[in-house]
Amino acid sequence: MTNNPTLTPDEKLQLEFNRWAEAGEGEKMEQHHLDITLKTLRLMDLRPGQRVLDLGCGAGWATRLLARAVSDKSGSVSRNESQVVGLDVSDEMIRLARETSQGFSNLTYVVGSASQIPWQNSFFDRILSVESFYYYPDQGIALDELFRVMAPRGHLFILINLYTDNEYSLQWVDKLKVPVHVRSAAEYIEMLKQHRFEDAQWRQIPDDTPTPDDYKTKSFRSLDDLRAFKRTGALLLTASKPAR
Repeated sequence: MTNNPTLTPDEKLQLEFNRWAEAGEGEKMEQHHLDITLKTLRLMDLRPGQRVLDLGCGAGWATRLLARAVSDKSGSVSRNESQVVGLDVSDEMIRLARETSQGFSNLTYVVGSASQIPWQNSFFDRILSVESFYYYPDQGIALDELFRVMAPRGHLFILINLYTDNEYSLQWVDKLKVPVHVRSAAEYIEMLKQHRFEDAQWRQIPDDTPTPDDYKTKSFRSLDDLRAFKRTGALLLTASKPAR
């Protein structure tokens, strides 16, 4: 059980998201988050040859989008030129990601924690995190790790669907089986500044995916609330690492 006091916070996350993987939730994340993720990718200025980290990659659907975006037009970029890394604490999610990502020469999946990213300093030009950041037990340590592995002048993009400025998102906090952080956009911006990032900004990314009238939701009190949640949108945090 995820509330086992003998487990570390990362072990609890791994156990819970392994359960998600076994229940097929990893694949569902693409359906739930594709619209806001595609809008974010258009803001990332992705180019062939860049090195990109997908933090909390789950089953790897967004990681594959990133790998295609930084490949050349033929899709054949060597690892020395371009590299996309998907990192997740769940070994089962990583197993699924590897199974569904064969044929990518510039893509690597790694099991690891946001509090101790198993990668070298100053490596990534772009970092994306989709719907995972509020799960990390110590967000400050996670930001320090992201700063460490990001290249100078690199850019960070964090998508968060759970935050106080979208009141409808708060309806599903009690349904989660692991602790989460619930902060405002302003609080996140202050955190980014405290952890040495510059040009920290936020915006809301609405989800324009239609919600059918017969859609069944367990996370919201009504379909109207779900639609209002999507109209308000996810919080997108952006920031960069100084040149020095």
